[in-house]
Order: sequence, then C-alpha cells, then structure tokens
Amino acid sequence: MRANPADYEMVAPESLQAAVLLLAEQPGIWLPIAGGTDVMVQYAAGKLPARKLVSLWNLPELRHIEVTEKEVAIGAGCTYTDLRQHEVLKREFPLLTIAAGWTGGIANQNRGTLGGNIVNASPAADSLPALLVHEAELILISARGERRVPYVSFHTGYKRTRLEVDELVKTICLARRFGGYPFHARKVGARSAQAISKVCIAALGRVRHGIVEDARIAVGSVAPVPLRLSNTEGVINGQHIDADLVLRVGKTVMEEIQPIDDIRSTARYRSVVLKKLVREFLEQLAASEKSA
Repeated sequence: MRANPADYEMVAPESLQAAVLLLAEQPGIWLPIAGGTDVMVQYAAGKLPARKLVSLWNLPELRHIEVTEKEVAIGAGCTYTDLRQHEVLKREFPLLTIAAGWTGGIANQNRGTLGGNIVNASPAADSLPALLVHEAELILISARGERRVPYVSFHTGYKRTRLEVDELVKTICLARRFGGYPFHARKVGARSAQAISKVCIAALGRVRHGIVEDARIAVGSVAPVPLRLSNTEGVINGQHIDADLVLRVGKTVMEEIQPIDDIRSTARYRSVVLKKLVREFLEQLAASEKSA
C-alpha cells in the first residue's frame, strides 16, 4: 500500500543547532533524514512508521570536508559524490572512495550521505568496512554538547547503534596515517553497483622484510553488523605469508563471521567467497613488497 503524504510532516531547520534543539524538545518523535535514499524506499512502499521528519539536507555545518595535518574530518552530510571527487580522500583513503562508487547509481551517490549510511546501520553497507579499517571516530552532537566515539564500537547489533534519540552524527574523523599502505577492496554482488552486496571487504596492510605488519580487514554482509576481523588480523600480523598462514587465516575467518541465508545469497556462499577475498588480500600483500 502506498503512503499518503498527508500523514507526514517534515520540517527543514536552517541550522544544525535548530535541528538538535528540536530533537531535544521531543526526543524520539522526529526522524532525522539527510539524502533520504533509504527513507524514500520505505515511504514509497508504505512502510515508513515515522510521521514527523526533520531534514538535514544541505546544512552547511554537515556538508564540508576539513583537512588538517593529522586527520580528515568529513561532515556527516557529505554525499558519496563529494567523497569520490575529493582529492585527498582519493589519494589517502581510496578504500572509502572506491566504496562510494559502489553505492547505488549516480543519482543515489548525489543524494546519499555518509552519515546517513552510518546511522542506517545496514551490515551490507559498502562504505562502512572502509571506516572500520581506518579506525574512524565519530563526533556526535546534541543539545547537551558533543562527544567523540570510536566507530568500531558504534554498532551494537543489527540496525542498533550507540546514538541517543536526541543525537546526530556530526563528523567522521579519519587519521592521516595509512598513506602508502597496499589496499584491497572487493564487492561481490549481482552487479558492481546498484545492488546490495553479498559480501564486501576493505583491507589494508604493510609488509617489511617478508613479515606482515599492521594488517587490517573489515567486511560487510557476513554478520549482524559491519565487522572488523580482529582475530584474523592477530593471526596475520607478525607472520610470513605462506600456505600454512593462508590455511590458518581461513579457519579464523570462519570463526569470526556469522553469515545468514537470505534473498541475496546463502551463508555457505558468503563463507566460501570471503575466504577467497581474504586470501586475495594476503597474496596482494606478499606481492606488494616484491614490487616496491
């Protein structure tokens, strides 16, 4: 059944402060929306339960990318097009810009925002594994002030986060310390874009004198939340890449993930594919030192 526009109310505050004050006055009543790419799907299907919407689209406080010596601070209202076109992000955070190119078609990339993707909390979101491997931090804002939280602990379960009902994601902060790391990004889906992933991976690493240093792997669509494979990283770091390591890593990967059967794929397929993607990453790491 299609939604009736008369059943909904939407306001568009002129500032971020006005938006958080509205959330503080009626916590849990207003649903913040940015680009609206996910909300409008629910609305068109008549499945949007929220009746009061507050638009954050184009608020200047959320639509900027600030580069300092130590970090890049991305406003939560920045679109995927903003990310793809930013020179520093393309050069130093290619995992994020590649994932931005995977997310829907051009129209969705022009409207969809990084902050909206984070709060929507889909375990299949393409951009979120890139944030995990870069150890992003989030600045959350409310009428009570701001707080900075590690992104790795932001998702607490399927579609659940640490965001309070009166809070918004203001900024995503990325430390500028991974430049030059070999990286690996793969999305497996029905199509390269405009399709929800069956499995996706974002990985970084460094090899010195044949030994892996600082391997970082995050994945999507294989657990209730976007997942950093910390145990797998622990098996890899400090080791020489050989057939025995690849075997041990494959077993650890299987112990860390919780894939399911759904309309897009099966748990078995996701498990098999992810093992291959992690193996590809290890092969790429081994080759990176030889080509350096």
